[in-house]
Amino acid sequence: MTIFGRHINNIANWCKVLLLLAAVMWGFGFVAMKDAVEVIPPSWLLGIRFIATGLILVVVFHKKMRTFFNREHLIYGSLLGIMLFAAFWVQTIGLIYTTPGKNAFLTACYVVLVPFIYWVVIQKRPTKYNIIAALVCVAGMALVSLQESLTFGFGEVVTIGSALLFGVHIVFVFRWAQDCDVIVLSVYQFFAAGVCGIVAGALFETLPPLSVMLTPSLLLNMAYLTVFASCLALLFQNFSLKYVPPSQASLFLSMEAVFGVLFSVLLYGEVLTLRLVTGFCLIFLAIVISETFPLKKGWMRWQKDRLE
Repeated sequence: MTIFGRHINNIANWCKVLLLLAAVMWGFGFVAMKDAVEVIPPSWLLGIRFIATGLILVVVFHKKMRTFFNREHLIYGSLLGIMLFAAFWVQTIGLIYTTPGKNAFLTACYVVLVPFIYWVVIQKRPTKYNIIAALVCVAGMALVSLQESLTFGFGEVVTIGSALLFGVHIVFVFRWAQDCDVIVLSVYQFFAAGVCGIVAGALFETLPPLSVMLTPSLLLNMAYLTVFASCLALLFQNFSLKYVPPSQASLFLSMEAVFGVLFSVLLYGEVLTLRLVTGFCLIFLAIVISETFPLKKGWMRWQKDRLE
């Protein structure tokens, strides 16, 4: 392997670690979100969370923001923010009309959709290993998330729409991260998603009084969602998608459900059953399959041609 090949491979491997860390943060985020959404309506919650995230990152990366303050970053970042908010918004609507287990499972089906969205957007055909890994992952997700039979109604169809939006967001982060600064792109994404949340909240929801919102427990949950589940986790995701193909990245991100259940076991006393353990093993097997398909040489060659 050439020095360039080893360099790209090392970066990609570290990025996979970052994706797993993002999945851990989002897994615990289920707990924080569950408590926070009981106080603040979803749109307002997303709006406040993402605006706060953008402000924190502007302070931390203000020099970089000045360097890359241009039309390309602003347009692409804004489009990503609209996609991100739309995905969360549609997922929430689906949750109203279906069960949490079905909602979680159908949302996670973006791992099957990503290779095909990638094919349409990037013109790179998915391999049989992409498809096999995605299907194995979905089987594992079914065991982890579904506790009842899967029937299709309005809520389920809407939730599949959110899975499609999450998949589109992942692929376009990958596409635009190749030519833009990922951090600046992410900051604009957060502000755009936050503005969408505030507008939707103002139109359709009622914001609770400050006396309700300034309780210590809610502030603690919002701090976690802002700093860890947004600032760090989404930044890790966006940075990693510069070096890890979306089909692989989506499988690592699907570990969010595994960590969500594990935190539920630890904090809420959920029973760790054979069904859950089998689901975890299938998701892990999907990642192993994705790590062995013959894509790495072609991926490194593509990166080398792009950088030259």
